[in-house]
Amino acid sequence: MKNITLSAEEQLIEAARARARASHTTLNEEFRRWLAAYARPQETVQRYEETMAALQGHLQLGRKLSRDEMNER
Repeated sequence: MKNITLSAEEQLIEAARARARASHTTLNEEFRRWLAAYARPQETVQRYEETMAALQGHLQLGRKLSRDEMNER
C-alpha cells in the first residue's frame, strides 16, 4: 500500500474524523472507500444493480400505491 499526503482545512479534518469515529471507523478507511468508488465507478454501479436484482420480488409494500402516491416527490 502506498502513502499519499493531502491538504485540507483543520476544522474539516477534525469534523471528518469525528464522523468516522461515530461510524466506528477511521478517516483513513473512509478515504480508501471513497478512493475505490471514485477510481472505479463502474464497480459501484454493478454492485447496485446486483443488489437491486437480488431484492426484486422480495420486498413488498403491503398495499398498492395510488397514482398520486407513486408520483409524489
